[in-house]
Amino acid sequence: MPDSTKRSPFSDVVQINRRGFMLSGGAIAAGAAAGATVTLGADDAAAQAGSVAGALPNSSFKVGEFEVMTLLDGAVTAKEPQKTFGMKQTAERFADVSAANFIPSDKFRAYFTPTLIKGAGEVILFDTGLGEGARPARGNLTLALAGAGVKPEDVTVVVLTHMHPDHVGGLMSGGKAAFPNARYVIGQAEFDFWSKMDPSHRVAKLFNANVKPLAEKATFVKGGDKVVSGVEAFEAFGHTPGHMTFVVESGGQQLHLLADTANHFVWSLAYPDWEVRFDMDKGAAAATRRKVFDMLAADKTPFVGYHLPFPAVGFVEKGSGDAAFRYVAASYQMSL
Repeated sequence: MPDSTKRSPFSDVVQINRRGFMLSGGAIAAGAAAGATVTLGADDAAAQAGSVAGALPNSSFKVGEFEVMTLLDGAVTAKEPQKTFGMKQTAERFADVSAANFIPSDKFRAYFTPTLIKGAGEVILFDTGLGEGARPARGNLTLALAGAGVKPEDVTVVVLTHMHPDHVGGLMSGGKAAFPNARYVIGQAEFDFWSKMDPSHRVAKLFNANVKPLAEKATFVKGGDKVVSGVEAFEAFGHTPGHMTFVVESGGQQLHLLADTANHFVWSLAYPDWEVRFDMDKGAAAATRRKVFDMLAADKTPFVGYHLPFPAVGFVEKGSGDAAFRYVAASYQMSL
């Protein structure tokens, strides 16, 4: 989900301090329920991220032989959510659906959560957050990695689900590759689309600055290709023309990494046909949501959603009434 050149809910940045961050949105409590660890590195955090004073959580669990960590790059509280979600719904309907799900209709909290996987002899990072220019509220992936005991040079593979700024912004740090020992995995269709975009376009500018310089170290994939044994790419087009998701499979267990397939657990997941401002092809994005969540509901398979409340891990089931689906956040079952 990109920042926009026009003012959008995702351009409203709030400052995070230790107390505010630990209490905001129940992030720490939710993380603890899913086996999270919290590292308090106040001095290091303050030095690198202004007013952020530590308390960047990470959640870890196993999928077969893979160790999986979700890492909080940051979070923002924004007003006027209907400028982003459910834009064609009446204000009354939007408010009713929100109230039925115990959330306000006049503001919301957006999370930004890359995923790290260790296994098959690799340390694989899926998306990179917003990068240093978004601090202090976001762009704190390196702090979350540090809390998980991982250095940027430990990362051997960086997988990009799509080219929006909140996913590729952390590729560079100080004008250099943020993950100096990594190779890159990028969807071919996504790379080709942005390569042909008018270079004055805001997203294209960041693509040209952060992604293109790394292309010679990249492998370009399509649906069905493998990142490593046990990690397979799937095409989930609509949010962007080449938006990719990935399935992690080991020891008879699966986890789907859905990136921006759904950007909110109610206004996008439960109501997949509601338009989302940042979906480039809104019809295709809605069709993708229905297809993906139908499958996950039938298979009872867990997934990670990049913008869902941290630790961003959960399940989906068929909804009731006019809701197509219902999101069920993971609790302790992922860490047993």
